[in-house]
Amino acid sequence: MIIHQADAEVVEEVKWRKPSNSMQGVPVWSHAGIICTGETYKNVVKLTFAKGASLADPSRLFNSSLEGNTRRAIDFHEGDKIDEQALQALIRAAVALNTSAARSRDPRRARATARPVRAQKRPKSV
Repeated sequence: MIIHQADAEVVEEVKWRKPSNSMQGVPVWSHAGIICTGETYKNVVKLTFAKGASLADPSRLFNSSLEGNTRRAIDFHEGDKIDEQALQALIRAAVALNTSAARSRDPRRARATARPVRAQKRPKSV
């Protein structure tokens, strides 16, 4: 609910169904790329942000997977109070990062000053 409130265009789906996770799969929230995934463990619910290392986290929500160069996660333990505003801000930042990356990969937005293709050398006549 918090994720959908942060971004009305978010797509929620289940991916990676396999016997090791009882064929339940992993919930994935996306908008122009994966925002985050959710996983449940015995003592924690883990919300992993695909590009979390690139996100500012002024409320210091990230408390897991801090050593990597790409992902960051939030471990929620039973009884934890969720800072909904801070989590929504993090979701919005992840969406902004995804959409800006998608725009930069769009060939229609390529620079008009791109270098021309070099002509191939002509073979020397004999």
